[in-house]
Amino acid sequence: MTEAGTDISSGTGTSDCYKKVKGASKSNNDKTHEEIGQLQNMITADDNVSICANCGKEGSDVNNSCNKCKMVKYCNAACKKKHRHKHKKDCEEQLRHAAELHDVQLFKQPPPKEDCPICFLCMPTLETGYVYYSCCGKTICSGCDYAVSKIDEDEKCPFCRAPAPDSDEEMNKRRGERIKANDHVAIFNQGNYYRNGKYGLSQDITKAFEHWHRAGELGHAQSYCNIGYAYNNGLGVEVDEKKAMHYYELAAMDGSESARHNLAGNEVRAGNMDRSLKHYMIAVRGGHNKSLEMIQKIYTHGHATKENYTKALELYQAYLGEIKSLQRDEAAAAYDNEEYCYY
Repeated sequence: MTEAGTDISSGTGTSDCYKKVKGASKSNNDKTHEEIGQLQNMITADDNVSICANCGKEGSDVNNSCNKCKMVKYCNAACKKKHRHKHKKDCEEQLRHAAELHDVQLFKQPPPKEDCPICFLCMPTLETGYVYYSCCGKTICSGCDYAVSKIDEDEKCPFCRAPAPDSDEEMNKRRGERIKANDHVAIFNQGNYYRNGKYGLSQDITKAFEHWHRAGELGHAQSYCNIGYAYNNGLGVEVDEKKAMHYYELAAMDGSESARHNLAGNEVRAGNMDRSLKHYMIAVRGGHNKSLEMIQKIYTHGHATKENYTKALELYQAYLGEIKSLQRDEAAAAYDNEEYCYY
């Protein structure tokens, strides 16, 4: 028995019941403020003295920052109010610059997926295109997993040769060992099982969030996508679109095509077709076929050019050229239930 590597995608939810919990999160504005703070730190690295931007007072008690840009400080609210008109232009410029820096990071093409450790082909994006082994934490593609199953009737792990777990207790024990080793896939899966109440675990959305946050901090992009999806749809938390977009952005920058697809959809609804097209293009290069379908739809409605659609087709074909193999095709054709479908 093996565990799937991912659990939730951009377009589907679940029918499970959820408890309401509080979820601490940084908004997109907080992200902008962090970037401004980084600029400020570079500028004032050699000067730790706080100076009121209005009256010039110095001291540690000058700590009332501008609410928007966080770049200037005041000794009190009265000075902040008095200086507001003079600071407005600079404040807006700092916010604009920070937004530009953020977009540079947001619209970078994420690094490619890791290769399968057996066939050394690029790992498919589709979750049914690969399999995770909880015994040793290895992930292999569907083609190699199918090939191994044909020659190994005992269904042992192709790496550590551990037999397949024969109970939920054994699977949970193995996953627990991987969690102790900071295996972000195991931590992510544990969050999913807490969300759904699977494999003997009681449904607990609070613990699900804890595991997704931890996995996300360790580099698991889909964990942040799950959090964003929960905030966007009120699954266990109050609906909060700002938090949803914040976590979708974190996930997209870490390489989640589902999250980027969701960001693109949000830009479409806001009427920002150029930004949505950028997101869809990046997602298509990562193998997200629904994003390709959306570009086709946008093109049909006159919001994208023929060149845009042609480029999207070329990007998707390039992705297929990296992942396709006869072995994976054989695995996908062997099952009618799409167990090994990889694109």
